[in-house]
Amino acid sequence: MKSPLVITMGEPAGIAAEVTIKSWLAAKTEKLPCFYIIGDIEYYRDQSKLLGIDIKIIEISSPIEANQAFDHGLPVLPLKLPNKPIAGKLDKNNSNSVIKSIDMAVEHVQNLQAGAVITNPIQKSILYDVGFRHSGHTEYLGELAGKDISPVMMLACDNLRVVPITIHMSLAEAINSLCIDDIVKIAKITAMSLKDSFNIDNPKLAIAALNPHAGENGAMGDEEITIIKPAVDKLRALGIHITEPLPADTLFHMDARKKYDVILCMYHDQALIPLKTIDFFGGVNITLGLPFIRTSPDHGTALDIAGKGIACAKSMIIAIQQADFLSKSK
Repeated sequence: MKSPLVITMGEPAGIAAEVTIKSWLAAKTEKLPCFYIIGDIEYYRDQSKLLGIDIKIIEISSPIEANQAFDHGLPVLPLKLPNKPIAGKLDKNNSNSVIKSIDMAVEHVQNLQAGAVITNPIQKSILYDVGFRHSGHTEYLGELAGKDISPVMMLACDNLRVVPITIHMSLAEAINSLCIDDIVKIAKITAMSLKDSFNIDNPKLAIAALNPHAGENGAMGDEEITIIKPAVDKLRALGIHITEPLPADTLFHMDARKKYDVILCMYHDQALIPLKTIDFFGGVNITLGLPFIRTSPDHGTALDIAGKGIACAKSMIIAIQQADFLSKSK
């Protein structure tokens, strides 16, 4: 029997429960595979009532039970929350359960009880209050995966995949931390993942310049000459198909996107702004380089609209579909 997919709780004061419930409702029309969520049973029952969605919340005691339960309701593996969540109101007393949900999901997929992990968005600011020391999901999952694991964050929507070389840091820190070795390592993992998991035989990588006009031969910055181009030369020596550093302002229009399978970007917003502009609701976060499959909707906790029933589940639905595709590919 095929292992179901597992979804983490996410921030309970946000829209995680809503987009998960709406995804289950769309399971037949969107041809979604069996999945279960780790969280508080009563919380999901309360959420379905609050949202006016009449679905059955089914308690399961093990991941495999989700296969029998899924056609009848949303399977939930119990993880109690200390306090009843209030929409839009963060409560640090629930933070340890949020982290525990991630830990359990990873354990399930490592033990082959689940086929892939889909993570709901977390609110890092409240997790820091209970000792969470990671800058994001990606970094934490890398630690859970074990030693010598270098997770890479790839964001994807229709006709665009982007990989930021630097992620959760200030722009000044990102520029200062940019180095040849990181570009080479991340590009290698990206190329290998596109070939092995996405069935792209000879992935075409584009690489964005850091400076305007790709630095104009050093007139507007020399990072292209001293860092990015040497990394490109090393990657080409390894047989990886990659461009010269290209000006970012001409790299993301429709015709340009058709030429590449992925675009490597030098910092967070260089990658995320074009992706979210092209498809704000349909972007998906896919972590490369892990020994298991992880996807996530590419949006935050949306505390401002939590509990109002207006959250769009499109990104979660696509994240589930991507996880299913990758699990079959693997």
